[in-house]
Amino acid sequence: MSAMNKQILLKSRPVGEPTADNFQLVETPAPTPGPGQFRVKVIYMSLDPYMRGRMGAEKSYAANAELGQVMVGGGVGVVEDSNNDQFKTGDYVMCGTGWQSYCLSDGTGVMKLNPDQAPISTGVGVLGMPGLTAYYGLLEIGKPQAGETVVVAAASGAVGSVVGQIARIKGCRAIGIAGSAEKCAFVVDELGFDACLNYKDADFKEKLAAACPDGIDVYFENVGGKVFEAVLPLLNDDSRMPVCGLISQYNMTDLPQGTNMLPALMRSVLTHRILIQGFIISYHFHHLPAFLKDVSGWIREGKLKYREDIVEGIEKAPEAFMGLLKGKNFGKLLVRVSDDPTRK
Repeated sequence: MSAMNKQILLKSRPVGEPTADNFQLVETPAPTPGPGQFRVKVIYMSLDPYMRGRMGAEKSYAANAELGQVMVGGGVGVVEDSNNDQFKTGDYVMCGTGWQSYCLSDGTGVMKLNPDQAPISTGVGVLGMPGLTAYYGLLEIGKPQAGETVVVAAASGAVGSVVGQIARIKGCRAIGIAGSAEKCAFVVDELGFDACLNYKDADFKEKLAAACPDGIDVYFENVGGKVFEAVLPLLNDDSRMPVCGLISQYNMTDLPQGTNMLPALMRSVLTHRILIQGFIISYHFHHLPAFLKDVSGWIREGKLKYREDIVEGIEKAPEAFMGLLKGKNFGKLLVRVSDDPTRK
């Protein structure tokens, strides 16, 4: 009997927060590779905030998921059947798998993984897109200098945790922001940040100001909303703000109620000469070799740590993804689709 391919399809486009009704689980026969193709058995599937944008119909920087099609996403797996001379059976790879158990590829955009150098799960985590996002955004846009104060939101997450640790490696003070006392303790005690603040605390703004007595030189933005409102008054002259995400706004169906912050923002940008630069990491993959060299080296030296939040079974992907958008994950969120023979 041929293997069956479990797939999560986009059944309907969400209005506001995604629900289980937006997804559909189906099973089809595992695909057979054609000329120049190979089949990958997915082991880990990555869940990332950007996927919420792909579920909508609004024009964005990348093609949206189509109704009735497999949800987009990256993953790591093992080559099972190959008609491609560059990829042989047994190779571990990172590629655009989508939310499914098996996928086909012709090798475009595929990266081989060496399980002897690092766990293959890191190919979609600290040594993959999230890690590269942190590395490029902080070093190329944030340009941290020794002695400066770097603040990062979602500090226990896949991107934020790497940002703060690189900031420390570069001689900066690293201040994290997270959504629970447990996450804040992990960020300080395990990752080595100088401080971490819970944005849910009633006196969060005052605590942030106290933790940044000399202001903020670099703010790595991936949340938006009330966190940014607390950061804005603390930004120093010539401060830099890389923007890679706005997770607090992804489920919004209308403009937020309350004071219009745009005039205050633009005045601060002008008077404090603040650099705000958004970036999409897929346009900067040429930094991958330097990133892999530096970050893998820091991991081996014990200077950079990572945490993974692994959910078992592709059926759990929609629920886990909805939790991700509410900050329920603790570390890089992965779905284990099949057994990992490399994990000791």
